[in-house]
Amino acid sequence: MGSTARKETHSSNVDYERLVETPEFRALVKRKNAFLIPYVVFFFAAYFILPILTGFTHILETKAIGWITWTWVYSLAMFVMVWSFATIYLKKAYSFDKDAEHIIAKNIIK
Repeated sequence: MGSTARKETHSSNVDYERLVETPEFRALVKRKNAFLIPYVVFFFAAYFILPILTGFTHILETKAIGWITWTWVYSLAMFVMVWSFATIYLKKAYSFDKDAEHIIAKNIIK
């Protein structure tokens, strides 16, 4: 686990109440929210449209490929979307973690 283990910080020497008030931390939270909110909104919209379309319309009942209906295509696309979003977030979270470690390192009480 040597290279994949997270670098230990001196968390007992950090004043977290002061840290959350710093401009760097607030900027990090804003960047993270600006990144996450569009993905969350898109996910929930796509997630709730499926039961609405299948329960109240006949749009997804038509055949897409052979005997496969658009309901199955949409459902499979939901799995692809979730895995894609997870991959995108994992890659972006690395930069958020590095920024958070930098902010914590700057606010260690000596």
